[in-house]
Amino acid sequence: MKRISALVLALSATAFSLPALAAQPLLSPAELQAKLSDANVRVIDIRDPKSYAANHIPGALNAPYGTWRGPANNPGELPALPKLTTLVQSLGLTPSTHAVIVSSGADATDFGASARVYWTLKVLGLKELSVLNGGVKGWTTAGLPQNNQAVKVAASSFQPQIDPSLVATKEELVARVKAGDAALIDARPAEFFKGDTRHVAASVPGTLQGAVNVEHYKWFAPGTSTFVSTDQAQKVAAASPIDPDKETVSFCNTGHWAATNWFAMSEVLGQKNVKLYAGSMVEWSKDASGLPMANVPSRPKQLLIDAKFWAEKTFK
Repeated sequence: MKRISALVLALSATAFSLPALAAQPLLSPAELQAKLSDANVRVIDIRDPKSYAANHIPGALNAPYGTWRGPANNPGELPALPKLTTLVQSLGLTPSTHAVIVSSGADATDFGASARVYWTLKVLGLKELSVLNGGVKGWTTAGLPQNNQAVKVAASSFQPQIDPSLVATKEELVARVKAGDAALIDARPAEFFKGDTRHVAASVPGTLQGAVNVEHYKWFAPGTSTFVSTDQAQKVAAASPIDPDKETVSFCNTGHWAATNWFAMSEVLGQKNVKLYAGSMVEWSKDASGLPMANVPSRPKQLLIDAKFWAEKTFK
């Protein structure tokens, strides 16, 4: 109990020590509606083009989630800077734009898409960022207007640069794992952490050596994509193996669920020194040098997992 109380106090103190953000990391549908008339606000709808074309928040631009991701063999990889530069310029973004990320709001996993795009934009230098809490589903439930009008904006000349303080590279993480001097937070469901299954693009089941498991969905109201209040998030953190005094690296399979944990710790709770390992276990497990892992199952169990993937692919 003493440890939990101390952690809550530490997280609160950390949050209050940070300068106030001009933009709230989470906006309710009503809060976003009130901002739509602000010319500096840019709503970025990351759903697929078909869903966007059917109905979207007035003034929203479409930039499907896949355009922010890496190749099929390493989908979590941060795209090259020239590609990201072209993307943000096409959206008319500048360092002072208040970008609001909107996903479908289908479930807790869907929130990871918004969090990942938010993180990417912050890496590129944007400071005014928000996520629509509950996504389009929450907007629709609130009875707020939508339309299917095409939206065009003038391209910007913004030349972003990568902020390395938010990015954990594989090379950096190798040193961290060996030194044991960073908190490694695995955002995946327990069956991945325990090595009972793997991502289809990963080579080996298991987790990073020294990692602890904080499943991404713990930050949401049960059965929804609505992120909990800051007070409730502090309780979730206090009940989890999170050390706010340590440099922290959030990871998962492809940097998707991990983006939710990064968002919770860094943006909602105000924890300092939180990085995201974008390539995550897909990249780590494929390294030919055999990087250190924990919870790696026996070879027979790995073959059973492989057989399950084969059957699902063959007979689906």
